[in-house]
Formats: sequence, structure tokens, C-alpha cells
Amino acid sequence: MNMFSKVFGTRSQREVKRIMPLVKKIEDLRPEMQKLTDEELRGKTREFKKRLEEGATLDDLLPEAFATVREAAKRVLGMEHFEVQLIGGIVLHQGRIAEMKTGEGKTLVATLPSYLNALEGKGVHVVTVNDYLAKRDADEMGQVHRFLGLTVGVVLNDMKPEERREAYNCDITYVTNNELGFDYLRDNMVIYKEQLVQRDLHYCIIDEVDSILIDEARTPLIISGQSGKSTKLYEVCDILAQQLERGEASHEMTKMAAIMGEDVIETGDFVVNEKDKIVNLTEQGVKKVEKFFSIENLADPENLEIQHNIILALRAHNLMHRDQDYVVKDDEVLIVDEFTGRIMPGRRYSDGLHQAIEAKEHVKVKRESKTLATITFQNFFNTYDKKGGMTGTALT
Repeated sequence: MNMFSKVFGTRSQREVKRIMPLVKKIEDLRPEMQKLTDEELRGKTREFKKRLEEGATLDDLLPEAFATVREAAKRVLGMEHFEVQLIGGIVLHQGRIAEMKTGEGKTLVATLPSYLNALEGKGVHVVTVNDYLAKRDADEMGQVHRFLGLTVGVVLNDMKPEERREAYNCDITYVTNNELGFDYLRDNMVIYKEQLVQRDLHYCIIDEVDSILIDEARTPLIISGQSGKSTKLYEVCDILAQQLERGEASHEMTKMAAIMGEDVIETGDFVVNEKDKIVNLTEQGVKKVEKFFSIENLADPENLEIQHNIILALRAHNLMHRDQDYVVKDDEVLIVDEFTGRIMPGRRYSDGLHQAIEAKEHVKVKRESKTLATITFQNFFNTYDKKGGMTGTALT
């Protein structure tokens, strides 16, 4: 820590110092909340909603709302929010990231801002990393919100659209980032308004926010469907690929070689660059392809598909190796992960390469899939009006 930080404190320390007066207000309300009966404590929710309608803001209600949740959690779960958890809850409500180490009770912290923001009636999403955590948190922490008169839902992988719609219509919804993202994409593909499962995206609290918004930020969520393109061309190109002869290039065509006007002498019908995983037809190869398909010029725009598919067929035969890059099992081509050596069912090579390998191995060639809807996690979470996040490694 440098001298400046020692004297003035880090930015985080200064922010916490600014929040402390709010924390003191919440602490001061403890005796008042303890005096209330269960029914009176529940009645606070109706009171807060009425005050919002009369023009109060969420910030105005924050001390009382947090004090209400803390007392409810103590009565329902036997757990009372510590000072550090109140600070975390305020940071989340402000739409920022709270660094909380494992064991500091992140799930309990989320009950504070989720209750406060749910009072507006626009819905709050608590985003977890898997179905187990979503269900566990909805069952455990949801007890506090139900006690205070709010509805709590959970969205799981095997749910039907009606069940999802019901869960999203709750005041607070526990859901994984994947389910949330895919429901958003599906909603953008429906024709009638009644088919939508989500409401407007208002406020979300993201657990393990670094994993979702940094590690997986650019990971696209994709919904795909089958294209109407015929698979016959893959089979025809496979027949031709086996007739073409592999050759060699005298040297690699670099920028410098092109500037110096050096000619690359190529033999055979195609040459393979193993390092860059590229296959190129030679002049002789181009003529053979043109003759095979009875076309005048392979480079014409209308022949681009033939050109693309013959290259794919040559790549399948010369660069993709059975039992190394893929295996064939039950009349299906399955990809092998190059790092772990594990088979990855359900994954397919893109851009037609998978179909070219299927033609090579004489298994049923499945139609190419086309992207119907896609969005990255980063862009998806930016559609929310406000978002906050929790992680144990925010600063790093």
C-alpha cells in the first residue's frame, strides 16, 4: 500500500466510510423492530408500497426496509445480518459490486436489496451459477420474503413455459444466468405477447459476478435451428476429394515472398498447411474441380458454395483424424476435446466441417444449423435498468 492510501484510505475504504451513517440508521431501528408482532412486521411491506405510491423513493425507505428484513430473518431463519452484510446490501442496492469472501453470507446479504427493490412491483432477479443454488436459495432465503408478504419463484431447467411465466411474475425470482439468457432469446422469437415468459428486465443481483461478467462476458448464448440447405453437395464433394492428389509447395507464400516476386511451385491438386490447418487447391486442382462440376470458372460468385465445400472435404480427409479429433459412435461423429481428450456429445464443428466429416465417414449427414437468436452475457445484463453483483474476488 502506498503512502497516499495509508493516509487517505483506499477507494473502497472511503466508500464504506460514506455508507456508515446509513448503517447506523439501520442499527438504531433494531429496538423499534423488535417490539413489533409478526403481523405488524408483515404490515411494513404494505406501508412501504403505499409510501412509494405517495412519492417516496427506495433510498428514503432503505434504513427501515433493511431493518425490517433483518428482524424477519432473525425470526424466520434465526440469522441476523451483521454490519458488514448491511454494507454489502447497500452497495448492491446502489447497483455496484460487493466483494464478500466465502462464508460472509452472500445469500443472506441478497435478501436486503432484493426485498427493497421488489417493493416497486417490477420484479427482481437473483442470478446464481447453477440450478441447485437457485433452488436452495429460493427455498431458504425465500422464507424471509414470503414471511414479509412477497412472492418468490425459481426457474429451473426442466420447467415448462407456463411455470416459467409464473416464476418470473413473482416479486423475487431465483434463476441461473443461462436460463435467464435463453428465456430472453426465446421471448424475442415469439409472435404473440401472451407467449412471453419474462417481464421487463428491471433489477438483478448477480452472484459470482466476476465469473459471469468477466470470464464469460463474451460467451454468446445461441438458439439455432436447421437450415433448409441440402446435404447432397457434401457427399458429392467427398467423392471428388478422394480423387484429388495431395501435392507440395516449394515454399510458403509469405508477404516478403510476394513483394520479392518469388513464385511458389506447387505439385498435385492441393497443398496442405498442417501448422495453420489450411488446405488450398493448386491450379491443376482447380481445373479438375471445374471439369467434375462442368463449370467454367470456380472463382465465379455463383460457384462459391462448391469452392467452400470441396475445401471442407479436403480438410476432413487431410486435417481431421479419426480417434484423435473425433470418434464415430452409433452412426454419429462426436468431437474429442483437444485439451482433455473427453468426448463432447451435442457439440458440432461449425461452417459445414462437421457435415464434411460425416460424409467422409459415410454416416448420415445432418443439415447445418443456422443461428436464430444470439446475445452475449455482457450485452444481455446491460439490458437491465440496474444491476449489482457479489464475488469473493472483486478487487483482483
